[in-house]
Amino acid sequence: MIKVLFVCHGNICRSPMAEFILKDMVEKQRLTDCFEIASAATSTEEIWNGRGNPVYPPAKEVLRRNGIGKTAYTDFSGKRARQLEKNDYNCYDYLIGMDGMNMRNIERMTGHTKAEGKIYKMLTFAGSDRDVSDPWYTDNFDQAYRDIEQGCRGFLTYLKEQGIL
Repeated sequence: MIKVLFVCHGNICRSPMAEFILKDMVEKQRLTDCFEIASAATSTEEIWNGRGNPVYPPAKEVLRRNGIGKTAYTDFSGKRARQLEKNDYNCYDYLIGMDGMNMRNIERMTGHTKAEGKIYKMLTFAGSDRDVSDPWYTDNFDQAYRDIEQGCRGFLTYLKEQGIL
């Protein structure tokens, strides 16, 4: 079982988009039994009284427009923000951040570094060091979707090239 945790600032836009984009890809390739895929936030800004906010409506819309959310495996209706925990490092094989600040926060919160081989930046798998821009600020959910999709495709290619898949 390959365990993947996507991480962004609030866990209502980019990381849940990545979670469900990758779930859609592995479902289409009939690999759902090979993966556990989730997402988390580095902040508590979208978590109120212990309950996380749902996926942000424009993020849901871009997922729906791209055909994601139609199956039980890709249904994001019950997804709620949750904060990254120190123990997530031990529970997941890959912790994938969306931008440089996420990367620094993942390292700080888990007490581990990317040099240890579990923490990656999303677009690294697409051959780029660019950040996935936060659509909360840019309002460009289509660009975030394209970047995340490219990163997820690259991630699956990486797993195949490494003989993990």
